[in-house]
Amino acid sequence: MDIRKTKEGAALTLELEGRLDTTTAPELEAELSGSLDGVTELTLDMEKLAYLSSAGLRVILGAQKRMNKQGKMTVRHVNETIMEVFEVTGFVDILNIE
Repeated sequence: MDIRKTKEGAALTLELEGRLDTTTAPELEAELSGSLDGVTELTLDMEKLAYLSSAGLRVILGAQKRMNKQGKMTVRHVNETIMEVFEVTGFVDILNIE
């Protein structure tokens, strides 16, 4: 999985490309834990994300919980496959999806 990071002031955007699964979830988790200090707006751009597993969902949920305390998180450009995962797991009720 590739992660492209863009930071403008207190706004951080992470563009995710490839597969977010058991192998790559720790990479995203490490990126988030090292990047969220002082961030009040987090955007996860999933336009190029092809696959999302339960390990990836856990990392996304952790990011949402942290951002609930310090700002807001938005998930953008979700394709049909990923949206179906969010719907089946109930994440559509937890996440702000655009």
